[in-house]
Amino acid sequence: MPVLLTNNYSGPYHLCPALLITKAEKILLLAGMEDHELSLLLLDDPAMQEINRQWRHKDKATNVLSFPQGQDDAFDQHPMLGDIIISIDTAQREAQDNGLTLHRYLTTLLVHGFVHLLGYDHERSDDDADEMFALEHSYLTAIETRRTKMVNLAINVDHVATLRQARGNTEPDPVTAAAIAELAGAVGIVVHLREDRRHMQDRDIEILRKTVQTKLNLEMGATEEIIKIALNLGPDMVTLVPEKRAELTTEGGLDVAGQKAKLKKVIARMTKKNIPVSLFIDPDSAQIQASKEVGATFVEIHTGRYADATSEEEEDKEFLLIAAAAEEAYESGLRVNAGHGLNYVNAGRIAALPTIEELSIGHAIMARAIFTGLDQAVREMVDICRFA
Repeated sequence: MPVLLTNNYSGPYHLCPALLITKAEKILLLAGMEDHELSLLLLDDPAMQEINRQWRHKDKATNVLSFPQGQDDAFDQHPMLGDIIISIDTAQREAQDNGLTLHRYLTTLLVHGFVHLLGYDHERSDDDADEMFALEHSYLTAIETRRTKMVNLAINVDHVATLRQARGNTEPDPVTAAAIAELAGAVGIVVHLREDRRHMQDRDIEILRKTVQTKLNLEMGATEEIIKIALNLGPDMVTLVPEKRAELTTEGGLDVAGQKAKLKKVIARMTKKNIPVSLFIDPDSAQIQASKEVGATFVEIHTGRYADATSEEEEDKEFLLIAAAAEEAYESGLRVNAGHGLNYVNAGRIAALPTIEELSIGHAIMARAIFTGLDQAVREMVDICRFA
């Protein structure tokens, strides 16, 4: 069921063509028309206005147009279903008015245009409108987007160092743990160098910088001492996180909006050393916008409240917040990671979000490693990410 997508939009809004193709393919499948082709054209308002002027004698841009291929009663015999044309400029304005992310609203327009291709028309009568909108609702409810590319898995080895520090000796070694994790399929190693050095030590990260074969992500608070260490170390990326001495683990996201001036300076210093910066934030629109303004390359969406949910209703609510935040961040041009509290039960749902590149997981994997071994624990989580 090929979806032929042409992206002629060159405006400021960041699009994910793979996500739109996946949704269009799912709509074809739901309609039982997977043997048909569907053409999807994305453009700006001036181009949409020209199409309306030429074909509909209306001199204005609209959000979506549908052009069926052939006659309605020939659809089942014709390989091409038709064309759906969407103006991204209009879609973005309407999405903002309705409090939706661009991609979420594009899904609504895609479904609306598709139902028109099936021969439904809400302008014919009230009954037709009711029937059309009911069908649209059923499609929108049924769509559960799956990613087309496997999400990356980065392993946090801090807990290995925590166990070592409990006895004050040399075992277990987080450097060895990192090597095993990489061999088992991890594509990144995450370490958090805290001011109080409660787990990772300076020597650990120095050795890891020389031995990690994939990518070393240094989590850190934005303190001068740790900033200087990061600049000298030159990790593949840094993730700025809030840090309190009394906390057992990182609690909540960074308040980027409340300290933009400070973080902008830190990011500028990292950028001079070609070190990309990720900001660990709650799934909150204000924090996403602030992250973009201060020059971050990535955001890592805090999944702690989702992971800690005590009911299905609460988990669903937190998941939708994460999904919306990931889409909004992606649309703004930020790259998106996620992590905190994810385990073998709840990680798959987050891994399936197509705008998220990487999950950062530590505690759950190290806990399972006690019983299965680290190699097997990592491979099991890699499989969850692969088949999400």
